[in-house]
Amino acid sequence: MASRQTQISAYVSRETKDLVDRYALAHGVKKGHLIESALLHHLQALQEIPADVVIPPVITVTRASGEALLARLDKGGQPTAAMKELMSPEGARGED
Repeated sequence: MASRQTQISAYVSRETKDLVDRYALAHGVKKGHLIESALLHHLQALQEIPADVVIPPVITVTRASGEALLARLDKGGQPTAAMKELMSPEGARGED
């Protein structure tokens, strides 16, 4: 049974369009199929993964928060015990 189709429109960056074009050409898939598959996969993941563990692909930083971040980075400082543990090979594996 053929499903009904509809057209949607969205603005994307030139870089994203170029990635889609290159992938479709290299893998011999239609762009519409690639985009629909990607959207379905993304929407399913958003439904199944807890919202607090989803990392957005783009983080928007205001001028004020960006300047505060830079100031904190310039300040430097020593890593905390928790940071050292997290970055250790044992901490990375979560071994106790």
